[in-house]
Amino acid sequence: MNSSGKLGIIGGMGPQATAYFFSRIVEHTDANKDQEHIDIVIFNHATMPDRTKAILSGDDNLVIDKLVEDAKKMEALGVENIAIPCNTSHFFYDRVQRKVNIPIINMVHETVAYIINHNNKINKIGIMATDGTIQTKTYENECIAHGVEAILPSGEKQKIVMSIIYDEIKKGKKGSMDKFMSVVEALRANGCDAIILACTELSYFKQYCDLPDYCVDSMDVLVRKSIEVSGKKYKA
Repeated sequence: MNSSGKLGIIGGMGPQATAYFFSRIVEHTDANKDQEHIDIVIFNHATMPDRTKAILSGDDNLVIDKLVEDAKKMEALGVENIAIPCNTSHFFYDRVQRKVNIPIINMVHETVAYIINHNNKINKIGIMATDGTIQTKTYENECIAHGVEAILPSGEKQKIVMSIIYDEIKKGKKGSMDKFMSVVEALRANGCDAIILACTELSYFKQYCDLPDYCVDSMDVLVRKSIEVSGKKYKA
């Protein structure tokens, strides 16, 4: 990672999550005046094709092409690091990163590494994510690489997760705490020491709710890393 300079954000997946991500970076950058904040270029690419549909259908070339196109535009604008606040799109991470010369922060890797580095007694991590992220084993494979077990919601509970994301948050609603906690409690009953909010819509949902400490927000991890690679200090 380049440790200073302009940050690029490829967003719009979804727009609320992107706006929340940007506001969190501003809020958590240790700065006393405008000039001490990070220069940021944001592409709110709301017309990006649905990532879950692209993954499940196997027709993902258009999504990859558009992510690469955005990344190359960022590169031309002098961006030194790129953040993509969308967990599902990280299924395409390697194929996009190979096409550009500047680093793209790997949200999935950073999130699992953050959990392990802050608690070496973690054995099982629950994953709350879209069907696309679940079926591609994006987080599951990362957990295995770190020597921990990933626990996924049951089929019934996964439908609840998708309903919160697509029927509530993406439609501008706050989301149901009762539905959310029903999934969390089931994962905890299966022995999860930590649970990753592995969808940025769930990150947006979190701002309205007081969630348990064992729920780790992938966006929060990306916020911290984005600030640090931009040469600034993270303010808790």
